[in-house]
Amino acid sequence: MLPIGPQYGFGLYVHWPYCAKICPYCDFNVYTAKDRDNSGLVDAIVRDIERHKSRLPNHPKLNSLFLGGGTPSLLSADQIEKIISTAEQQFGFQHGAEVTIEANPNDILRSDLVGWTAAGVNRVSLGIQSLNDQALAFLGRDHDRANALKAVDAVQAHFDNHSLDFIYARPGQIMAEWRAELSAALALGAPHLSLYELTIAERTAFGKRAERGDLIPMQDDAQADLYDLTQDLCEAAGLPAYEVSNHARGKQYEAIHNHIYWNSGDWIGVGPGAHGRLTKNGRRVATEAAKRPSAYIDTDDLSETVLTSTDTGLEFLAMALRPTHGLDLERYNQVFGAPTNPEIISRLTENELAHVSHGRLLLTQQGRLLADYIAAELTP
Repeated sequence: MLPIGPQYGFGLYVHWPYCAKICPYCDFNVYTAKDRDNSGLVDAIVRDIERHKSRLPNHPKLNSLFLGGGTPSLLSADQIEKIISTAEQQFGFQHGAEVTIEANPNDILRSDLVGWTAAGVNRVSLGIQSLNDQALAFLGRDHDRANALKAVDAVQAHFDNHSLDFIYARPGQIMAEWRAELSAALALGAPHLSLYELTIAERTAFGKRAERGDLIPMQDDAQADLYDLTQDLCEAAGLPAYEVSNHARGKQYEAIHNHIYWNSGDWIGVGPGAHGRLTKNGRRVATEAAKRPSAYIDTDDLSETVLTSTDTGLEFLAMALRPTHGLDLERYNQVFGAPTNPEIISRLTENELAHVSHGRLLLTQQGRLLADYIAAELTP
């Protein structure tokens, strides 16, 4: 048996590709929602889940379902229920399974949250991104601080398990500004925060502005200082990091679905352009659905690529270093067929980038900033 697969978690990712407005930093497969009938796409997602069951007859029940995008909070409660109930009928849910929906603040204020809970949603990830109106305008968001705070109140009235997303390390952002903003975010009392440094990708509106010289990304050293401040403030507030960008008030609030990615479990990807990783007949398979919504609706085709042992190992290593519980060194041995290089481990330890405890390589706070570099160092 591969040391990778559904025994390390099994999830379903549903990609909803439409947004009311496309943010200038977003490089996901998204499209403007406009005024359209979404029933055909919902039906296609349902058929896709059903087809996956026929491809995976021996997989266990689901540990998680994640409605992401895009903006799945644009879906009606009935449409959400249709997707969740299909997953339950086809695969079933493990006891305590996590069912998350990503949401924008303005959608929360006009959505049927009671209907969401009745449909089976038990966790909301709310994309606030900032509590500063000027920053929200820069990030292209369609809500302001006031509506963000109202949305938090609405979510907290219905969902104990919820997460707030923020973006920092914006161009020109200084320590005092982020300290004040993060302190305000922590004061909201959410049990989970996802705190992401702004990434400027080439294909995005921000990427084009950066290429013209109209937008200057923050320098690495300044980003590192903000990262250190983030860790310190969250730790002091009782939300320590359990992964590079994620913080939780106790293990019960850590994202089950994301742990499947980090643990190299299996997950189905449905919806336009959705990616999955599946273990079939002792092989690791990468899947990708048709990218454009119209093509996804019209075709039953699914791109499947059998990954080489090298690609499988590289993915495992890159993901395993992200959570704070660290890299299982015995599992590394099983994946690569050889133990880690002791000289590299010694060097990482001497440079205070990592240490070994109970058979795991744990990155330090400084090491988490260099996770990609460390993964490259550990690659056989």
